[in-house]
Amino acid sequence: MATFLYKLGRFAFRRRHFVALLWVALLTLAGVGAASAPVAGASSFSIPGTEAQKAFDLLESRFPGMSADGATARVVFKAPEGEKMADKDNKATVEKTVKVLGTGSEVSSVDDPYKAHTVSKDGSVAYASVKYNVSGMELKDSSKDALESAAQDARDAGLTVEVGGDALQATPETGSTEVIGIAIAAVVLVITFGSLIAAGLPLLTALIGVGIGVSTITALASALDLGSTTSTLAMMIGLAVGIDYALFIVSRYRAELAEGREREEAAGRAVGTAGSAVVFAGLTVVIALVGLSVVNIPMLTKMGVAAAGTVAIAVLIALTMIPALLGYAGRKVQPAGKKSRLLGGGRAAKKEGKPNMGTRWASFVVRRPLAVLLLGVIGLGAAALPATSLELGLPDDGSQPTSTTQRRAYDLLSEGFGPGFNGPLMVVADAKASDAPKAAFTRITDEIKDLKGVVSVSPAVPNKSGDTAMITVIPDSKPSSVKTEDLVHAIRGAGGEIKADTDATVLVTGSTAMNIDFSQKLNDALIPYLALVVGLAFLLLIVVFRSVLVPLKAALGFLLSVMAALGAVVAVFQWGWLSGLMGVEETGPIMSMMPIFMVGVVFGLAMDYEVFLVTRMREAYVHGEKPSQAIVTGFKHGARVVTAAAVIMIAVFSGFIGSSESMIKMIGFGLAIAVFFDAFVVRMAIVPAVLALLGRRAWWLPRWLDRALPNVDVEGEGLRALDEKRRDDDEDRELVGV
Repeated sequence: MATFLYKLGRFAFRRRHFVALLWVALLTLAGVGAASAPVAGASSFSIPGTEAQKAFDLLESRFPGMSADGATARVVFKAPEGEKMADKDNKATVEKTVKVLGTGSEVSSVDDPYKAHTVSKDGSVAYASVKYNVSGMELKDSSKDALESAAQDARDAGLTVEVGGDALQATPETGSTEVIGIAIAAVVLVITFGSLIAAGLPLLTALIGVGIGVSTITALASALDLGSTTSTLAMMIGLAVGIDYALFIVSRYRAELAEGREREEAAGRAVGTAGSAVVFAGLTVVIALVGLSVVNIPMLTKMGVAAAGTVAIAVLIALTMIPALLGYAGRKVQPAGKKSRLLGGGRAAKKEGKPNMGTRWASFVVRRPLAVLLLGVIGLGAAALPATSLELGLPDDGSQPTSTTQRRAYDLLSEGFGPGFNGPLMVVADAKASDAPKAAFTRITDEIKDLKGVVSVSPAVPNKSGDTAMITVIPDSKPSSVKTEDLVHAIRGAGGEIKADTDATVLVTGSTAMNIDFSQKLNDALIPYLALVVGLAFLLLIVVFRSVLVPLKAALGFLLSVMAALGAVVAVFQWGWLSGLMGVEETGPIMSMMPIFMVGVVFGLAMDYEVFLVTRMREAYVHGEKPSQAIVTGFKHGARVVTAAAVIMIAVFSGFIGSSESMIKMIGFGLAIAVFFDAFVVRMAIVPAVLALLGRRAWWLPRWLDRALPNVDVEGEGLRALDEKRRDDDEDRELVGV
């Protein structure tokens, strides 16, 4: 591995024009593809194998033309204080609004509140349901403008009017904090390298890699049904790993220069050693992201694969374009320990022989390993405590800021009709196999009415053939509550007895039931997913480190950091701690996909630091140093760079906390705090402490396994053999000359 990458690095350095042109051509091609691609619609949301999805599919086939996946809007009206919605002027305003709403070209139906009996008991609130024949993301701006204009006209007439549903959903915005995150990364790079040129290389290559990845996703979005969240997450992860991978190679290049090597040779060795670590670190991230496909939720699979593709591009760019750009930079990139003229006049940055911060910290940990280990484990355990009260769910209009019309519509409906009105359950009765469909529909309706937690049950609405019916059930609790979930399970439980008596199948769907099934599917998949990802990465790290205990320690440390990160997410987004600082206007359940997505991404990123830091220790140990001294040597060469990489990754992820979409905001915060815990507590404290306690046993590997494993040579042993061969050849030539 090291020898191959060494040759690749030297080739890229020598043939830099070709390599740079190739990547620029790929960026241009991806950009043209993105610009010419059709605008992608909304990403379809399906949960194969769940009852809610089966019911949804059944509605599509038995009620053709109903546009089950079409956008919906609830235009909610509230009468002025002391008036009723049935008053003449108020009723005329509502009827006029309904008439205007029905003229839209994409509108399939509008329900008049007075005919559909959607006026509250006290007469103060009413709503009109608007259904469209296209999804919310496919709605034309003219349709959205018409909806907002109709609502505004009713407001001008004296009513309070708000609009809920997905018809007015906005495209998420990341905000200016994303740019701030990149700016912080740039500052950290300048401080780390003491050179603007050296600092600019990781930023440039990361932006090129992300540009290629995101442009490719945009170009394929329509064909592959990719949503906007997919490209945002790919950008988030691609930026972070792209900067980090390039940072490690540039840092190793400067270290090789400091040892007196020529620039081409230094580039080859940097790619051969640090590049080997980059390859395996990238592989762990790719395994973790692609592994999301085991959950069998298409949306999650696409997000994972797209992000993994961006990571793969980041690895390839780091291995090829970085040495090419180093060739262009020439002497403007100084050896380690020196600064550019702008930042220090080329003088040595510090006195020779003075131990750096990494050396001093590692020496302290080696002297006090047990105390450091206990302090780190107890601290992360305390941070993980809030995770014990983790509540999972999916966001609805009730989780939006109170400044939005969707949230105000949600509150008005709760006020006028009860909290359950915002999450109606759709019961689908399939009586195709029944001898008496109408009797079966009546039986189902009566059974549901008797269940605890039901406010109302609508009469069954059969299809044209009369073999399938829709029944709307209004719970007495809000959509995200445990009581509503219990009601869904109760209806499904009653369906078993009903089928035995009538041969009619009862299925529950709707957005609330979909959310419940989605959360359950993710919960069921978490343990198998964790076993798969950790298992594969464990085997990969055994190959890299040629040790059993080091990969085991890496996996256990990851579990500590991810649990602590989940605890922090619960504290902020569920409990409301520091919510104002994070821009969280509404607390509530943690998004269902958050734990499994965090496990996948954080595991991959955590292994980055494990590979980068511990390979330097392994390299020193293999070359003859004692275990304790190898730990110090690893920190001497790697701590500063790993610290810079972690700060950069935290800055990039934190930049997405400014997103207007709650999922992106939550993931940005979760990944940022997870990297903080993993890099600065687990990898910088717990890892050296454990290695110090284990001593030589840390690098133990059974002989039979040692013989069976392939030798990937991450430490660059092949390069040392290559040096010896060169020296022998030089001596032979000298003897011949003599």
